[in-house]
Amino acid sequence: MAELHVDVRVAAGSRAADLTPTYVVPHQWTDGGIAVEGGGSGAHLLLTAVASCVLNDVYREADVPVDGVLVEAGGDFDGETWATTHIAYDVSVDSPEAPDVVARVIEQVDAVAEIPRVVRGEVTVSRR
Repeated sequence: MAELHVDVRVAAGSRAADLTPTYVVPHQWTDGGIAVEGGGSGAHLLLTAVASCVLNDVYREADVPVDGVLVEAGGDFDGETWATTHIAYDVSVDSPEAPDVVARVIEQVDAVAEIPRVVRGEVTVSRR
């Protein structure tokens, strides 16, 4: 079976209007929650976890005003085993700050975001 590709988008604040959400989850830094556009398969949920973690960390790590965040995550999965072969994401931040300042925030987030760091490492998942 061929490799499968899955995409999700998550957004909060001013960027939430960019999505037609499948569902919305509460979010401590915004009133409207995190809008999630994507399916409910395990692959979608894994990508949603990665993207939501990045979104949260933009709000948490930013020492500048953040009006909204959009994270688009895509992943490739082995069509037979569903093993993750690649995950990539893009971040768009609405902020009155200069683009180079926002770029530094995104770089910091990429270094500290917990779920992407876990997925980048070698993780063993087993049934107890």
